[in-house]
Amino acid sequence: MTHVSIQSLTKTYPGSSEPSLDNLSLEIASGELAALLGPSGCGKTTTMKMIAGLLEPTSGDVTFDGRSVLRDKPEHRGVVMVFQNYLLFPYMSVAENVGFGLKMRKVNKVEIDNRVNDMLALVKLPGLGKRKPSELSGGQQQRVALARALIVQPKVLLLDEPLSNLDAHLRFEMRDLIRSLQQEMGITTLFVTHDQEEAVVLADKVALILDGRMKQYDSPDVFYKRPVDKATARFFGGQNFLNGNATNGQFKTSFGVLDLPIDCRRGTGTLTFRPENICVTGKTTETNTINAQLVEKIYLGTQTRLKLAVGTEFIHAVVNPAEVENLEQGQRVNIAIPPESLWVLTS
Repeated sequence: MTHVSIQSLTKTYPGSSEPSLDNLSLEIASGELAALLGPSGCGKTTTMKMIAGLLEPTSGDVTFDGRSVLRDKPEHRGVVMVFQNYLLFPYMSVAENVGFGLKMRKVNKVEIDNRVNDMLALVKLPGLGKRKPSELSGGQQQRVALARALIVQPKVLLLDEPLSNLDAHLRFEMRDLIRSLQQEMGITTLFVTHDQEEAVVLADKVALILDGRMKQYDSPDVFYKRPVDKATARFFGGQNFLNGNATNGQFKTSFGVLDLPIDCRRGTGTLTFRPENICVTGKTTETNTINAQLVEKIYLGTQTRLKLAVGTEFIHAVVNPAEVENLEQGQRVNIAIPPESLWVLTS
């Protein structure tokens, strides 16, 4: 297993005045699966290519187990990168594609055949070794690409938008497969995605990159509970932001005072809380109970979205449809916001 350290990594392309990636630093522990998350053009794939040796950084360093790999040729880094378009050799069979890396390493044919069969079984494609890539579905081709990468037992596995070309049910299936294989083989893995749900489901830690700079690097749950700023909160689906002042364990808003958790920041800032943390209640005795008017109600099958007016502010909630099926637009309702769900942003 390999510890990967990315230190102040920066890339400015020729002819550009702004860096595509600006001063990225993060640590990926041995055997960990980390995600680079962000919209298109934020520098995610650029980062991958610099780790793999396909791009030279403008400045900064990449080390594996404390040793810089920037002087190493791509083929000597022990890195394998799986691209979103698979890049399988169309004229080769599935087995030949999977065993290609071993063949280049001069492994004998008997061992290649055995390891290819084992790997095809591992990615749940037993018996398909003689087929051509064109005879496989998109999900099967992705499994072949993954098998080809894993069979050489790389130090570091890089996955560039690995699920973007698959439909919804195949994405769920491949998520489980990638995670189980990564854990079983213990390979340090970094994958790129623009899908925050995908990052949360797969990764041990997530690096959110916006406009070429890293906003936050944390375990997935922290992005929901303790986002570093409003942009981060919004990227993860945050909608509720109230300006005010935090002092003595309370936050003063335009419509009243809300109790805060113990670890909240003090001073002027922006209060945020998740739409799904709001409870619709008939009680007025619960902590942080607010009387609001229902402005909008949208049924989405497994959940219902509410837009609520509280004074001059609007609050967005996501609730169980059964809890609000009798509520009508314009009706007044009590909502409760648990103190532990509140967080004060200073930026």
